Amino acid sequence: MIKLSQPIISEEEIQAVSDVLRTGMLVQGQYVADFEQALKKYMGAQNVLAVSSGTSALHLALAALEIGEGDAVFVPGFTYPATVNVLEIQKAKPILIDVDASTYNIDPDKLEETIINYSGKETPKAIMVVHEFGAPAEMTRILDIAKRYNLFVVEDAACALGTTINGQHVGTFGDIGCFSWHPRKAITTGEGGAVVTQNEKLNKRISLLRNHGLERLEDGSMDFVLPGFNYRLTEFQAVLGIHQLKKFNKWIQKRNELVEYYYKFLRECPHIQLPKKIEGHAWQTFMVVLEDIIDRGNVIHSLKLEGIETNLGAQAIGELTYYRKKYDFENLSQHTASNLYKQGLALPLSPLLDKDDIRFITTKLMNILKANE
Repeated sequence: MIKLSQPIISEEEIQAVSDVLRTGMLVQGQYVADFEQALKKYMGAQNVLAVSSGTSALHLALAALEIGEGDAVFVPGFTYPATVNVLEIQKAKPILIDVDASTYNIDPDKLEETIINYSGKETPKAIMVVHEFGAPAEMTRILDIAKRYNLFVVEDAACALGTTINGQHVGTFGDIGCFSWHPRKAITTGEGGAVVTQNEKLNKRISLLRNHGLERLEDGSMDFVLPGFNYRLTEFQAVLGIHQLKKFNKWIQKRNELVEYYYKFLRECPHIQLPKKIEGHAWQTFMVVLEDIIDRGNVIHSLKLEGIETNLGAQAIGELTYYRKKYDFENLSQHTASNLYKQGLALPLSPLLDKDDIRFITTKLMNILKANE
């Protein structure tokens, strides 16, 4: 079976994890600090804090910015539910913005239009930007909009390690950036994530919130200065992340090569739309969009019979049971997000694949699409 995505964990990494386990020092020690330093260097970030998941990173971002009940946050309508789930945890209201059909990222024009026409009782506080599948969002425009309307910017960069805009790493543009090291991401620590900020005060608050609000005093004693969480990363996860990051540039290069083969082999294929090429894209996922006449479920099933694993890309939040029932999203323009949710098809992408694999995948896909005409 050609897997949709597959973590790459070497014997050397397994041995390193085993060595850490034998030490008995398992939580937020020197390896976590070393991983944070490696990420700071890689991203060119001022501050990086390793945490237990990408979702905990998002939650910490909102808590650090004191976004909560009575606040509204503008979010893309096409994303993984974690982006909006943390708003629910904080009792803030999500305001969905439709996305661009070719990049799958939040549409700046629709974002500003929604802000201008907003009449809800909750106070707008922030924009959550998702760099969907590693595609860089239009940060220059988004930051300009945020400045004009006095809004925080939180970057959900869960899929975007290695993504850059004019040489600057995403996650370092807004007030806070959030990353994930889930097994489907480009590097993995099993679960895990990171919070990035250029603001020292925010970094201090996030550091406290990450670890129960604990502050160590000069005399060696401890105080608890605010109600925090337990969002620490383990030492054995961190040592895995350190090893993975060393190989990451080669993996990104391989992903870009495979994506070029996808474009080459699918360029003339009817019934699908290819994603837009954007400079600085890290290509965590390669998702095409099938025409409405194509039954995506049948395509996924048929490809599985051929030994190829595929799936949907992300969710349209307004289509999900919980959010559809709780909020009135019907008056918002969610056409693109809904279409991507219903017709998006994520194809296998991993540095373990090669040109022949992509040729096999695309040939089978084109044959299946032809049979579905």
